[in-house]
Amino acid sequence: MSQGPRSGLAAVSSALLAMSRHLEVRDVLKTIVASARELLDAQYAALGVPDDHGGFAQFVVDGVSDAQWKAIGPLPRQHGILAAMLQEARPERLADVRKDPRFEGWPSAHPDMSDFLGLPIRDGDEVIGALFLANKLRSVGGHPPCPKPEGSCGFTEEDEELLSILAQHAAIALTNARLYERSRELTIAEERSRLAHELHDAVSQKLFSLRLTAQAAAALIDRDPARAKGELHQVAALAAEAADELRAAVVELRPAALDEDGLIATLRTQIQVLDRAHTARVTFASNGFRALPASQEEALLRVAQEALHNALRHSGAEHVGVSVDRRGGGAVLRVSDDGSGFDPRSVRSAGRHLGLVSMRDRASGVGGTLTVESAPGKGTTVEMEVPGG
Repeated sequence: MSQGPRSGLAAVSSALLAMSRHLEVRDVLKTIVASARELLDAQYAALGVPDDHGGFAQFVVDGVSDAQWKAIGPLPRQHGILAAMLQEARPERLADVRKDPRFEGWPSAHPDMSDFLGLPIRDGDEVIGALFLANKLRSVGGHPPCPKPEGSCGFTEEDEELLSILAQHAAIALTNARLYERSRELTIAEERSRLAHELHDAVSQKLFSLRLTAQAAAALIDRDPARAKGELHQVAALAAEAADELRAAVVELRPAALDEDGLIATLRTQIQVLDRAHTARVTFASNGFRALPASQEEALLRVAQEALHNALRHSGAEHVGVSVDRRGGGAVLRVSDDGSGFDPRSVRSAGRHLGLVSMRDRASGVGGTLTVESAPGKGTTVEMEVPGG
């Protein structure tokens, strides 16, 4: 196995754990590349995910500075050695990539490379990426490769075996990340569709009131100008409210800003919109909250949205309160309403109706717990606790 500073079972285990820790595709790609370069003691590493048009949908490098990468220019096309790995799905270990007959050159700003080791990343029969390394190093500190016998490759068969193991696990991590992102896209689309329906109902009600009030003003304009003037003031107020709802719809139907803004800011924004869109008062409070792992924050957000949907659409509540507070190293979410409530003994039918099964699944999926307290005429409280990272 490689004699680099990170060789050995512990280093391999660390790399595999790092890959499995991420859920975002871009983060997984960067971790794979960095792990491969460090494990095999290479000067450069890269990973390309092909598109369907002869190029790469994503291309991640390690060992090249941002300035160098910018100077190199556009992403590479699928040609030469890269094309061979993608099309023939076999490893490539070369003493000098520049002397290979398939080599087609590279941009002037591209770093010089000689030793080359590349493998396809496969998901079953499908090649989903190409992982390759260049310039084998034999010393700590990133110095150029040591001299080697003419015609020999600095990368060994053991290096190839190690990279093959890494590529197999990379395929699993990359596939899981893609499935996660697709699932999240579907969830966001579903939430946006539901919210659009709610906002549409709210705006429609405002516009209906606006139409009736305008008709009343028209009927009064000749026989009671003073009352007509009052009705026209009401028309102006209703028009302003409708405009606010439409602006809120435009803002809220954008993709959720959880990654950029965090759980508290995202919840606060959404609750402000719901407070404007419904007759019920919707409030939010938070105390001592600390950032949590992304999966836990997303689960808390989705449970809050589901509980809010139930309270606002089914309970007839006049007030719905949402709070997120620190509890130990984690957090607790609480959504309470003063609505009609339900009998917990009928939880089977209520669970289907109110999405309780889905909420419990979300909570347990991130190591959390969900409790629901309710009684007919006594409102409902949904509480979810997560342990933190």
